[in-house]
Amino acid sequence: MSIASSSTIDTPIGPFTAVVAGDGTVLAAGWTASLDLLLPVVAPGLRPAEVRARPDLGPVTDAVRRYHDGELSAIDDIPVRQASGEFIQRAWEVLRTVPPGKPTSYTDFAALAGRPDAIRAAAAACARNAAALFVPCHRILRSDGSLGGFRWGLETKRWLLDHEAPSGGQLQY
Repeated sequence: MSIASSSTIDTPIGPFTAVVAGDGTVLAAGWTASLDLLLPVVAPGLRPAEVRARPDLGPVTDAVRRYHDGELSAIDDIPVRQASGEFIQRAWEVLRTVPPGKPTSYTDFAALAGRPDAIRAAAAACARNAAALFVPCHRILRSDGSLGGFRWGLETKRWLLDHEAPSGGQLQY
């Protein structure tokens, strides 16, 4: 029986909850206070049997606070565990290399993940990402520069992209 911990903290764009395995690895994260919205996107083989609320998740909570305070690289070294097929796994790894302030298109993201023609599969990797923020799918835009979708809402995606824009400016969507 696997036991995980969760914590919800306030951020400038609402509550943020992370679910962390016993070894400190993020299993799920997003801008919600509801575990019912987070746990279903965790791969069944990784889904914890029990989740215990804690006020603080140590390095994970610290990284979330530091990121929202403007230290954009604070999330980079937090370990994440997700499970899927080979391409989706590769796509999630690639998402972690997209730098803040330099969003890319779904088309370019598919190419970076090694399958330039797999644009829909690249979009599916974003949609199935359980570890938002730590696997920054918000940095992927439509080819025309528009926002596309985001599980946590387009206002949240816009805030994140503006937060990451060079010199605190706003990106054009």
